[in-house]
Amino acid sequence: MIWAAALLIVCGLARAEDARLARVLSRLAEEAEAFRTNAPNALAQETLRQRARKGPSRFRPRIGAAATRPQEVKWQTREIVSEYTYAAFRDSPDTLHEFRQVVSVDGRRVTTSEKARQKLAEGMRSSDDRLKRWLLEHFEKHGLQGAAADFGQIILLFEKRRQDSYQFQAAGDGRIGADAAARYRFRQEEGEGMTIFEGRRVIRKALEGEIWARHGDWLPLRVVLRVSRQRGEETVADEATVDYVMTQHGFLAPASVVHRQTVASQLVVENLFQYSPFRRFAADTDIKFTEVPMEVSKER
Repeated sequence: MIWAAALLIVCGLARAEDARLARVLSRLAEEAEAFRTNAPNALAQETLRQRARKGPSRFRPRIGAAATRPQEVKWQTREIVSEYTYAAFRDSPDTLHEFRQVVSVDGRRVTTSEKARQKLAEGMRSSDDRLKRWLLEHFEKHGLQGAAADFGQIILLFEKRRQDSYQFQAAGDGRIGADAAARYRFRQEEGEGMTIFEGRRVIRKALEGEIWARHGDWLPLRVVLRVSRQRGEETVADEATVDYVMTQHGFLAPASVVHRQTVASQLVVENLFQYSPFRRFAADTDIKFTEVPMEVSKER
């Protein structure tokens, strides 16, 4: 009788956990759909602070104790402030990407926030993808090492149609700020996974990580992604933690992203992205979408 009662308790707990996971995934799909609908019409100011490990010096003293002493680790720090939004290319309308227009680099002004927002508006509404591609290339020219992109919209990985690609497992409870939250681990079983560009190499890796959902209403608060790969004899690992907040317009948007890359367990780059509250292009800013001819982009 005792074993039968224990079995009933275990089965009851399993059913309760399955029901909770179903509610978590339902709310996650709902918020992913709201993000897809609203994010392309919103913008924020992004501040990226990067700390990157510099490569070893080519000069190594060869006399005395200095010849065997490990070189001091040196770090390069950068800060880039940009106007920031989301859009898709015409040839892949279902895939949202991050787009930025830089305002300042290491405290040096590049343009005004107003002009940066206007350029973003032009690029997002243009029927020619060359403006969007120019925005991507322009950001990459600011000398960042291992700059990460397209983390802000990772909630879209869990749209309803994608959820069957993952296995989910309860991993206990915790807190995100003041909120109690349930934590679930996930592992991708199907699909293309994350695309990683290393020079001319294109690497696709299955995803794994965590989802944190607030107790009570199961609002997604945090998504963590982890992916690793071999580079010769070394293991390269990336981890990104995206914290989401509800905007005044009724959809989740990133409040911060922390991305770290390690090589052979040693930190080589850390990117900290922080975002101002998201605004709608037409409602909260003085930017109105207008079609812009391609000739405008030539002067950039």
